[in-house]
Amino acid sequence: MTGSVPVVDLEGVTRVFEGTPPVEALKATDLVINRGDYLAIVGPSGSGKSTMLHLLGLLDSPTAGTYRLDGIDTSDLSEKERAGVRSARIGFVFQSFHLLGHRSNVENVMLAEIYRPGSRQGRRERAIAALEQVGLGHRLDAFPTTLSGGERQRVAVARALVGEPSLLLADEPTGNLDSHTSAQILDLFDHLHAAGLTLAVITHDDDVSERAARRVRIRDGVVTAEAVSDA
Repeated sequence: MTGSVPVVDLEGVTRVFEGTPPVEALKATDLVINRGDYLAIVGPSGSGKSTMLHLLGLLDSPTAGTYRLDGIDTSDLSEKERAGVRSARIGFVFQSFHLLGHRSNVENVMLAEIYRPGSRQGRRERAIAALEQVGLGHRLDAFPTTLSGGERQRVAVARALVGEPSLLLADEPTGNLDSHTSAQILDLFDHLHAAGLTLAVITHDDDVSERAARRVRIRDGVVTAEAVSDA
């Protein structure tokens, strides 16, 4: 895909959950994330952030509208096809790290490619390169249980970077960290963004969102754009 094709292009996307009455968790939304963007999606608990995360991450399907990822219309993909696109094009970073304590750091990062076809050759080398990219090249064989919270999140970021995803999707990435360590992780995001990575960070924390170059706010399922940052 060329750089002119948005990484994310939502057109009229909605998500309605069945019930009595039905719950419209996300109202009709248009959203574009261009290559190299750093976008924060901000909102309080219950605002629709989780719904947006699941849709952007291809973990759920919209009720209506179109979602194109790297120009690929994901609307009619089978679950297997969606999983393939998700694995190849999206890296996830979560609040709770989701690392295996009985695996070394490099093994945890290598696991990101376990379901990708044709990725066995060079897997360890790519994992090492990703850990070096986040400043943990000296802790390859350490185990997550021996790391600080900030170091564990760096391992999680390295795992998300393997395979050079089109989009790094982070869900409350500093939620389990103190303010000093949070700032270090956000500095890392700044560095990755400066190197050309496309990021979307979902957060309730305005301090986190202010580090992004662009911000949208979601409340009661409605997404509204905010002023562009000078960052």
